Order: sequence, then C-alpha cells, then structure tokens
Amino acid sequence: MSIFTAIFALILVVVIAFILYKVVKSVTTLIINAVVGVVLLWLINLLNLMGIVGRPDIPINLITVLICAIGGIFGVLITVVLHLLGIPLTL
Repeated sequence: MSIFTAIFALILVVVIAFILYKVVKSVTTLIINAVVGVVLLWLINLLNLMGIVGRPDIPINLITVLICAIGGIFGVLITVVLHLLGIPLTL
C-alpha cells in the first residue's frame, strides 16, 4: 500500500465519520422534536384545554399525530389553531 493510498483512505474515513455524526445528530433532534409534539398533543387532551374555549378535544388520529410529530411544537400550534377554526383533521 502506497502512502498516497493510506492518506486517501484516512481522509475518506474521516469524511464518512463526520457525515455519520451529522446524520445521527439530526435524527436525534428529530426524534426529540417528535416526542415533544405528540406528548403536548396528548397533554392538551388530558388536561381538557380545548374545553376552556368551548371546543371538544382534538381527535388523536394519524393526521394529527403526523403533524405534531413532524412539526413538534409548531405542529401542535397548527393543529390547535385548525381545530379552533373548525377545520377537521380526519381522513
């Protein structure tokens, strides 16, 4: 193995390790964001916060869970606003 091949292999390993670190870091952030969003949606229904403004609970279905999981806190806010406006989030 020449010195050029060894240096190239070392640079390639460092680049791959850096890319994997960035991917794992972003995936971890997305998972935390999704858990926070779904837990907030569940807490809104558990504490009957929609009842304070005279609306029924937000239905927990595939669409609302996906919006809250992808959007996190913003997803919960979007779901609450759409629910307050009377826009159904059902299939």
